[in-house]
Amino acid sequence: PLQHILGFQGFMGLKFQVTPEVLIPRQDTETLAEEVLRFLHDGMRILDVCTGSGCILLSLLRYSNDCVGVGCDISEAALKVAEENARRLGLNAEFIQGNLFENITGKYEMIVSNPPYIESGEIPNLMEEVREHDPLTALDGGEDGLFFYRELTAKAGEFLYPGGMLFFEIGCGQAEAVSGYMRKAGYRDVTVCQDLAGLDRVVYGVWSGGKTCLIN
Repeated sequence: PLQHILGFQGFMGLKFQVTPEVLIPRQDTETLAEEVLRFLHDGMRILDVCTGSGCILLSLLRYSNDCVGVGCDISEAALKVAEENARRLGLNAEFIQGNLFENITGKYEMIVSNPPYIESGEIPNLMEEVREHDPLTALDGGEDGLFFYRELTAKAGEFLYPGGMLFFEIGCGQAEAVSGYMRKAGYRDVTVCQDLAGLDRVVYGVWSGGKTCLIN
């Protein structure tokens, strides 16, 4: 990919280093960042799960004031890229290695995630540029592509203040399922947003503050 040759990719008007260890930031994901910014107030605590290059979290920090940002990822190599991007942009963020919420503590006003959401069986059919050069762990969302949405939705409430918000980027055709998971888990005002192409791209909701619920 050209981004690997150049070593960077633009996202939200900023320049991010990219390597084969992270998913190349895509314009579609700007829809997620833009939706979060509509609700983000100065001084909030933000958690970015599956942070990769850090492009979402660092963009949110860049366009807000005095927010606290934490990004987590299972890949140590990806987190090194995110840390370098934070350094280059002059932003303070904490990056934690772990499987989803494994090593996360505390509460947040915003949790955001662009998790792997491609069905395992569809991976061989992806464009060569994606299939051969993006990390598999950033693509494979399990047999139905929804594994990480179930896991994250079931547990995110433990790390959200009541009234806090959970934001997801989703794949085409996943809005109904992900919205259902969120409602079942206790989120209200669940909303689906479209990207510039008119495709469902973002689902978000407000945490009611009740008990977390297992998602089947």
